[in-house]
Amino acid sequence: MWMTPKRSKMEVDESRVFRAEWTQRYLVVEPPEGEGALCLVCRRLVVATRERDVRRHYEAEHDYYERYVAEGERAALVERLRQGDLPVVVPLTPEERAARAGLGLARLLALKGRGWGEGDFVYQCMEVMLRDVLPEHVSVLDGLDLSPEVTRQRVLNINKNLRSQLFDRAKDFKAYSLALDDQAFVAYENYLLVFVRGVGQDLEVQEELLTIINLTRHFSVGALMAAILEALQTAGLSLQRMVGLTTTHTLRMIGENSGLVSYMREKAVSPNCWNVIHYSGFLHLELLSSYDVDVNQIINTISEWIVLIKTRGVRRPEFQALLTESESEHGERVNGRCLNNWLRRGKTLKLIFSLRKEIEAFLVSIGATTVHFTDKQWLCDFGFLVDIMDHLRELSELLRVSKVFAAAAFDHICTFEVKLNLLQRHIEEKNLTHFAAFREVVDELKQHLKEDQKIFDPDRYQVVICRLQKEFERHFKDLRFIKKDLELFANPFNFKPEYAPISVRVELTKLQANTNLWNEYRVKDLGQFYAGLSAESYPIIKGVACKVASLFDSNEICEKAFSYLTRNQHTLSQPLTDEHLHALFRIATTEIEPHWDDLVRGRNESNP
Repeated sequence: MWMTPKRSKMEVDESRVFRAEWTQRYLVVEPPEGEGALCLVCRRLVVATRERDVRRHYEAEHDYYERYVAEGERAALVERLRQGDLPVVVPLTPEERAARAGLGLARLLALKGRGWGEGDFVYQCMEVMLRDVLPEHVSVLDGLDLSPEVTRQRVLNINKNLRSQLFDRAKDFKAYSLALDDQAFVAYENYLLVFVRGVGQDLEVQEELLTIINLTRHFSVGALMAAILEALQTAGLSLQRMVGLTTTHTLRMIGENSGLVSYMREKAVSPNCWNVIHYSGFLHLELLSSYDVDVNQIINTISEWIVLIKTRGVRRPEFQALLTESESEHGERVNGRCLNNWLRRGKTLKLIFSLRKEIEAFLVSIGATTVHFTDKQWLCDFGFLVDIMDHLRELSELLRVSKVFAAAAFDHICTFEVKLNLLQRHIEEKNLTHFAAFREVVDELKQHLKEDQKIFDPDRYQVVICRLQKEFERHFKDLRFIKKDLELFANPFNFKPEYAPISVRVELTKLQANTNLWNEYRVKDLGQFYAGLSAESYPIIKGVACKVASLFDSNEICEKAFSYLTRNQHTLSQPLTDEHLHALFRIATTEIEPHWDDLVRGRNESNP
């Protein structure tokens, strides 16, 4: 457990104490009297001295000074500001304004998954509009270059700028975790998306794409491991600060002897490393769990129906809602893999189940086989699958909510496991209260079968639920290992000290006796509360908080990347280098704003 560290204790500086390095980084100094940070540019006092508050003030008000990037330039700038010599803000030239507009359009094209060549089309649209509406301003387009080559390079430059900012922030991570998603298929190649979630000393959480790795070229686990370690080294992240790993539950990731997780854990074992917590059920929960509960290859059959509807039933009014839902997920052009992934969602299966009568009539009208609609076993399996996937959908939606921390996410997992126990008992008793689709199928079959005829076998479905329970136990085993840490983090004032390890009892007792901290805990969210907690007075509790906060608490960023891939599969399947693909995924998932002035003037920091 983290509360009883077997290795060196994590050192966390006091988050509210002014730090000398902020002077050059954010152009602030410690005021002669009182707390806070005094801005050298606008002479305003930033009252709440947490690094995120100082950084936000700097980025919002004085981003212009990012052009002074060299160490000597920065030091000279600070000295001038101390003496009251404020550098004149040089406005952008017409050429630089055109470059800024071109960068913004390149980013927009990337976000929308449009091809490089569409920049020329955008230019033509603006030219037509200006000529008719503002003919006197047509000349502003003269310096705007949206050619495919320039747009492609601008996207790479934006990626470099965003990566540089991420690496700067990664230097301050006190703890971090990785999410490894190997379900990204672009054309005929498979990619591993590596995401990082880091926590600074003020407990500000940052989730970003670290790198993508072409699994076609890094086929062996050893090569894959080397690529990940190289990405970590490039970002300045040591294994000593890694807390957790969340992955898909494919064999490549969690294979007992040859999985990537085993290799990474072995690599992270040293006197200075923490026990790496691994859980594998967060990512693509519905997609990967569907293979465990689809007992009769139902989805393969449904896939054939959808192909027929898309080719021969497009104009039928009864299928418009289904087709609209399909196009909103992956556009008009869809490949087999994207279609299969879409059909493995509880929402999709529920919609198709509601249209089963219309689909049967459609198949009869075109002369296709309808044998499944007369197969009692198949219909029962279909109804059961729809219900189980709907329950998984509800859990998946809860796990998509970010910024709740892993303790809340683990509560959702435990609640779902209790729900599975209830579902298994109900199936054994033939109680279909929580199986709406299954119950509907059974009611329909009762009308056509004799009373003494058996409709379904409960054992068949109990086995499926039991298999799902075992999978959940396996996927979240490590989170159970740190259950006390999670409970302490979520409810420090309700956690009984006698149940805590000896090393943390004194701190916990002192914390619970502090009325001021109790009042702060009631009015603030967990992140704000722990950010203001003194690391000198509560070093172990603060260390636990930092580690728990660094664990992935949702699959939001992975779903964002997967959704981007699914919607724009046709564009991404065009000839693209791995570098360009990396840039597109970063722009689509990042929460960092590019430093536009640096990009306009061609000045990026020297990070690789």
